[in-house]
Amino acid sequence: MKSGNVLSTRALNRALLERQMLLRRKRMAAIAAVDRLVGLQAQVPRDPYVALWSRLDGFRAERLAVPIEERRVVRMPLFRATLHLVTASDALTLRPSLGSVLHRTLHTQSPFGKRLVGLDVDELIAVATSLLEERPRTRAELAPLLAERWPEHDGPSMAYAVTYLLPLVQVTPRGIWGRSGSAAFTTVEHWLGRPLSNGMAPDAMVLRYLAVFGPALPADVQSWSGLGATREVLERLRSQLRMFNDERGRELFDVPGAPLPDPATPAPVRFLPEYDNVLLGHKDRSRIVAPDVPVWTDVGWGVVLVDGYPAARWRLLTEKGGATLRIERFRSLRAAERAEIAEEAERLVAFLAADAGTRTVRVSSYA
Repeated sequence: MKSGNVLSTRALNRALLERQMLLRRKRMAAIAAVDRLVGLQAQVPRDPYVALWSRLDGFRAERLAVPIEERRVVRMPLFRATLHLVTASDALTLRPSLGSVLHRTLHTQSPFGKRLVGLDVDELIAVATSLLEERPRTRAELAPLLAERWPEHDGPSMAYAVTYLLPLVQVTPRGIWGRSGSAAFTTVEHWLGRPLSNGMAPDAMVLRYLAVFGPALPADVQSWSGLGATREVLERLRSQLRMFNDERGRELFDVPGAPLPDPATPAPVRFLPEYDNVLLGHKDRSRIVAPDVPVWTDVGWGVVLVDGYPAARWRLLTEKGGATLRIERFRSLRAAERAEIAEEAERLVAFLAADAGTRTVRVSSYA
């Protein structure tokens, strides 16, 4: 199809929020939401729960905890080599498709690949597979075992490299709400009792991306997936897609029928976990993050969307039986915005710290 209307940055913002279920909370099962969103960032075990709390109507933690415990969803290194929560089906189909991406990332973007020089990588994979299927092990537990086999190589580097080279999952009880556990890994096939598939076709992966992140540029698809030749995939799909232009005249690709809300649609306050995919799903993040907003200055802070854009950051502090939700605003807030933030914050702290003796919300300026 030929390129169509010009979409403003605000129009792209509202399209993204609607497709990410952030304009209106949806009534949907947690596992269905994880599938629809093609996974959730899960480096911090609590974060997928916050992501779904902000997206699903009436979400309760057990609605995600139970599928994790039943192994219907898993946490595994995937997009950008970071831990993501995905359905078991996606774990078995997406990981083979992204295997070459993770291998390339190991050697080009991590310090660990260069430390494998002279090592038989196939043998490393075989030995690590045996050790991790014998029982789940943390990287700290795996490192000395690998160093014993290859004393001339750095054990921790080999252990980290394995998480790029092998399709692994981080096992429970870590990731289950209200429980803790070591960051131990085993292979996805061993954990799920099913073999990996031949992988998801690039066309199918691109279409799923556009459904929840589009309209988008080829560079956006590549940034999200790590796949090469994304423009070629999009060109091959062009006759099935609808086309737009952004305000800079760049061509945007989209799937037919995906929502494009009126740019004037109000966007409610939403609390997002750290590194939520809505903030990371594009190479050009201007539709959701202004370049001068300090979203990723410090580790451990989530983001507060006001009118669809980051206006503050937040983190939960707990001590002596009490919980405080600390909010630091990036800009001046109108009275109505402050009231909406306070109302949503009260609900979030009640969700995160239901057993706390006292719950407090504190708002200050970002320093």
